[in-house]
Amino acid sequence: MRKSELRSDCPINYPLEIIGDKWSLLIIRDIAISGKTSYSEFLASDEKIATNILSNRLAMLEENGIISKKQDEANKARFIYSLAQPGLDLIPLLIDMLIWSNKQHPIKTEPDALLVKMALENRLQLIDTIQTHLQAGNKKPFVLTI
Repeated sequence: MRKSELRSDCPINYPLEIIGDKWSLLIIRDIAISGKTSYSEFLASDEKIATNILSNRLAMLEENGIISKKQDEANKARFIYSLAQPGLDLIPLLIDMLIWSNKQHPIKTEPDALLVKMALENRLQLIDTIQTHLQAGNKKPFVLTI
């Protein structure tokens, strides 16, 4: 969805139109936290996104500058997805959603419970650590350590 196609100029409407569907934030989460970078890795996520929806969301996120796509050097038939700067800027939103979610429905499973603990102890440091990890070009999952 291009900016010219927005329903309104409302500042709440803009992110909802770009990332407010059921799947976009999960794709962003997979890149930011789980280290997933390929179409097949996104398909393997617990939420079981359909192939046509995944293709659509990846294209839409790329078109809006949230993610970037490049050809895999090792396998020319595969693309690697990463967060562009606007996607990296969503990390605080993901952390705040995690904190909110934990208040509403306590998270007990690792590593999400550890992530919540880290977010509650030092939210800004956690955000900076995740963003730095991704900006350094790491393709591995963000490793949670205390």
